[in-house]
Amino acid sequence: MFAGGEPSRPEDLVGLSAGGLVIAADSGAVHAVALGWRVDLLVGDLDSIPPALARQLAESGTVVERHPADKDQTDLALALDLAVRSGAARVTVVGGHGGRLDHLLANLLLLAADAYASVELDARMGSGRVSIVRGRRSISGAPGDVVSLLALGGEARGVSTDGLLFALREATLSAGTSWGVSNEMTGSEAWIEVREGVVAAVQPGIRGPLLDALGPGRP
Repeated sequence: MFAGGEPSRPEDLVGLSAGGLVIAADSGAVHAVALGWRVDLLVGDLDSIPPALARQLAESGTVVERHPADKDQTDLALALDLAVRSGAARVTVVGGHGGRLDHLLANLLLLAADAYASVELDARMGSGRVSIVRGRRSISGAPGDVVSLLALGGEARGVSTDGLLFALREATLSAGTSWGVSNEMTGSEAWIEVREGVVAAVQPGIRGPLLDALGPGRP
């Protein structure tokens, strides 16, 4: 799913398969086309996409779902609703970063909304990644990659991790706490489990100093 905001780079999409359904939220179609991806569905009020590109996509077979500009949902929310209606079990949002700060914050909170609890959600925002954790799931990376765990929408209880430098065991993360900020991966994969609530595992795309400082005997 391609969102608006700053354009993504080809390296930001490494590992993503073009074989699934591709949805663009308004100007997200500009980014998708620039990266050489087809667009199966275009949704939004279409106030940000060049009209010529919208026509070109429609003529090439893209299904266009246009909404009025005066609406109660952002274009990304409309795209996520469309993905749920289409039966998607997993969605990766590409973009949605940069530009307006309120849009960025709204996009992050949107991913944790109860309306999308049935979908495994990830986002790739530039070099950063966000994985929404309900229940148990894994994230991938490299030793030393920074990972921050943020509770969204209230307390997250029973939070446990494997593969992070500072392990959590049945912890409670309150919304707004900084306790989960700046952990590090110890290998190429880490597991996060949440018994109650929602956690965003944020990988900002930087390497932390802590694992290297521990030396050869590191975990």
